[in-house]
Amino acid sequence: MTASEIGKLGEEAVCEYLAENGYRIVKRNYRIRGGEIDIIAENDEYIAFVEVKSRKPDSMVSGFEAVNKRKKSLIIKTASDYCCKNPSELQPRFDVAEVIIDGGAVNSIDYIFNAYDTTGYNFIF
Repeated sequence: MTASEIGKLGEEAVCEYLAENGYRIVKRNYRIRGGEIDIIAENDEYIAFVEVKSRKPDSMVSGFEAVNKRKKSLIIKTASDYCCKNPSELQPRFDVAEVIIDGGAVNSIDYIFNAYDTTGYNFIF
C-alpha cells in the first residue's frame, strides 16, 4: 500500500469510529493555504477537529508524537478559519487519532479526545 492509501484507510476507520460513538462527520480534508484538518465531526456538545495519523506497526515515530507544536499551530489556524466561515455554538475540541495498519487492515485505533488546546496560540474561538 502507498502512504496515501494507508492514510485514506486510517481516515475512513476513524470516521466509522466517530459515527459509532454518536458523531456526525461534517467535513473531511478541510484545507486552507498552509493547513488541513483531516476530519471535522460534531455531536450535541462538541465540534471536533481530528488529526489522523496512520502508521505501520514498526514505525519509528508514533502518530501522537508526529503532532508537534508546528502541526498543532497549523490545525488551530485552519480550525479558526473553519469556525469563522461556519459559525457554531458548539465547543471546539482538538483530537488526535493514531491508526495502526498492517497488511492493508486496521489493527487498532487509539483516540485521544481533547488532545491539546489553544493555550499559547494567537487564536480565539
